[in-house]
Amino acid sequence: MKVSKNWIEEYLDFKLPPIDEWVTKIGAQLGAVEEVIDIGKQYNGIIIARVVSCKPHPDADKLKVCLIDDGGTNKQVERDEQGYVQVVCGAPNCEENLLVAWISPGAVVPSTVDDSEPFVIETREIRGLKSNGMLASAKELAISEDHEGILVLTNKAEGTPDAINGPEFKPGDDFKKSLKLDDYVIDIENKMFTHRPDCFGMLGIAREVAGIFNKPFSSPEIYSLKQEDKPNSGNKLVLNNELPELVPRFVAQIFENVHIGPSPIWMQTMLNRVGVRPINNIVDITNYFMVLTGQPLHAYDYDKLKAIDGGDHATISIRHPKKDEELTLLNGKTIKPEGNMIMIASASKLIGVGGVMGGHDTEVDNDTKNIVLECAQFDMYSIRRASMTLGLFTDAVTRFSKGQSPLQNGVVVNWTAKQIINDSGATAGDYIDDINIDQSMIDKRSVFPSLSVTPEFIKSRLGIDIASNDIATLLNNVEFDIYIKDEADNQVLEITAPFWRTDIELPEDIVEEVGRLYGFDKLNLELPSRVIIPAVKDLSLSKKAEIRNKLKLAGANEVLTYSFVHKSLLDKVGQDSDKAFQISNALSPDLQFYRLSLLPSILDKVHMNNKAGFIQFALFEIGKVHDTLSIGKDNIPEEYEHTALIVTADSKAKRSGAPYYQAKAFIEYLCGPGKVTYKLLEGEIAESQAAKPLTAQRSAALYTSEGEFLGIIGEFKPSVIKLLKLPNFSAGFEVKTDILGKLISNVQEYAPLNRFPSVKQDITLEVNSDDTYKIITDFLDKSIASNQIKDSLVRYELLDIYQDENDLAHKRFTFRFNVTGTNRTLTDKEVNKFLDELASLSEKEISAKRI
Repeated sequence: MKVSKNWIEEYLDFKLPPIDEWVTKIGAQLGAVEEVIDIGKQYNGIIIARVVSCKPHPDADKLKVCLIDDGGTNKQVERDEQGYVQVVCGAPNCEENLLVAWISPGAVVPSTVDDSEPFVIETREIRGLKSNGMLASAKELAISEDHEGILVLTNKAEGTPDAINGPEFKPGDDFKKSLKLDDYVIDIENKMFTHRPDCFGMLGIAREVAGIFNKPFSSPEIYSLKQEDKPNSGNKLVLNNELPELVPRFVAQIFENVHIGPSPIWMQTMLNRVGVRPINNIVDITNYFMVLTGQPLHAYDYDKLKAIDGGDHATISIRHPKKDEELTLLNGKTIKPEGNMIMIASASKLIGVGGVMGGHDTEVDNDTKNIVLECAQFDMYSIRRASMTLGLFTDAVTRFSKGQSPLQNGVVVNWTAKQIINDSGATAGDYIDDINIDQSMIDKRSVFPSLSVTPEFIKSRLGIDIASNDIATLLNNVEFDIYIKDEADNQVLEITAPFWRTDIELPEDIVEEVGRLYGFDKLNLELPSRVIIPAVKDLSLSKKAEIRNKLKLAGANEVLTYSFVHKSLLDKVGQDSDKAFQISNALSPDLQFYRLSLLPSILDKVHMNNKAGFIQFALFEIGKVHDTLSIGKDNIPEEYEHTALIVTADSKAKRSGAPYYQAKAFIEYLCGPGKVTYKLLEGEIAESQAAKPLTAQRSAALYTSEGEFLGIIGEFKPSVIKLLKLPNFSAGFEVKTDILGKLISNVQEYAPLNRFPSVKQDITLEVNSDDTYKIITDFLDKSIASNQIKDSLVRYELLDIYQDENDLAHKRFTFRFNVTGTNRTLTDKEVNKFLDELASLSEKEISAKRI
């Protein structure tokens, strides 16, 4: 966003500080300044002069010898006895009594200032006659592309309003100062104003500058919501708005007897310095008020518009494009609009892309006599989509895509109408205002309802003690309406944002506004106080961490996939995409739908891992799923957190048993023995979207021991294996994370291998022949737990069961004990003592005799 210092200063009641100080203030409290351009440096030595005489050159048919009156400003040039300066000029439009721009000797031609070798004007002879400097064209002055003749300066006609006219010119005036070209233009990063469409206009910037300098600002009286009466005319316009939701307001004004010509030089220079090319008075006026107010406008040639349909009136229709329609734009490009773009059309033919660019068929040109001025509000998302689709990025798109206020259209038309009448001699005709907005906006004169905010609310968020009156002053400076009222022991500020502010919706928006205008650099640099009581532990997070750790220890690898999937993936696993939420503005064609379950996302990663050389692995993910059937409170979709795992191995890997039992081993390891029951996959569960990838005959529904549904487990359908290029040995499960978290608490941990050597000893116990193996092992487990050596790990295994044929009343169990110290090497003495005590205890507890 290019901002002219002199332009905004026209609307301020105070002089701005030096440019460095001003830019620093802008950068701190308004927006990041990317560049500062000194406009005035290229206009040094250019003086306004009057052509006193203009005679043909005696030795050249196309040259003229001029005497100019520069008011005696330049003391270095040669003059005649009357004090006039001689200049040889080749411009066809050079005549006596014209006011012109004279580039005096020693000055640089403005259009060449940034060249590697700027063109410096000198006094020299042209066909035998001395020429002191040159009379410049608009192109040489870097004002426009017009170089057909010299730039002619004209003063305003008598009786025209001063408020909307340019300066008076007289010989000897400094060209730069007369047109306020002693100016700086700062370029503010557009993204700083994404939420502030009013700041895409000079008036909005001027208002903000006043606010950050703590000065009151008053918009020009004409910039109000007061509507003026519009006279009827002979030319009629019919408006058909078929898209009131996308075009909530459309204002159109007819102007008759328009005279097309160049716009005033002051307007051309204003536009040029902020990067807008002057074209003609009507187009320049629409661009001028767009840059001034931030509201784009467009002018149609009324007679061309009327001729398209051949009736006795013109028609403007706002609609979507029809099949195979084409439109030639102002830039000469022919497009075929599509989808839900907002199109402007006559009764029978497209004439423009709403909010983007007008059409060639209704362009205002030198033969235009009557015009229709459009000032509308378009849906910013629709404009952004159309711009991206068509590859058109215009000044209008920049502003419309930020969301204009629907309350400003009539205001801007009022202001623009006065300039059109003044500069083109036109008369105002019919006026149409199609309003499709909430009446409360109009009544309140604000886009959003008023907000009630207390000073304490602001203080608690900014950390400053600021009084109600000071808050009111800061906001009044930028034209907020404030009413302070007393309630109980507190003061409450009733705040209404002005009609051009579309960003003040919440009390927090007021906090931000106060902080910015007050100055964030003035806020106290101190940390907020807080209690040191630890935060309550989030049980769900700790449970998920535990699930991750368990599966990692079991050899599985976690993957993180997008919550969005391609429709083709849903189709491959047999899931119904109609039951998935579709994303209207997907980041990628591969991310079109919310996933219905986790298994497809993990299955999609198996083949790429196989190709990378991994032949046997397990992948798991903990994530969220959604579907269109589960809608919760306030019509918000429910989301469910699942845990899913896939175990897979190709033909090169060593494996045993069916893949179903590999997946089962993982779920039972997670939940513990006896915690999960299995039932046939049938009924509603078998028809669920999560079960679609599984083969029903080799799958099961999982339930807790209390009968609560946990999830599903099974092997995948042959069709899924084929389409996703999976190994035949593939199975998996998908369960509810919250229920799994309840079951996981007592899962046995894996222990790392000990680094200390073990002591191995065998022991044989003779017991009655009726004693079972379970009785022996239950005793050993219980005794080891209560009597084992401190800081040790005791393991045992059965080596042999023996019964002498001559002693059928007894049998002998031989166990090998492996005893390892966890922090030291154990001695034989310690182990022997432990086994002796174990044998003695066995004799007492189960009548076992050590052999």
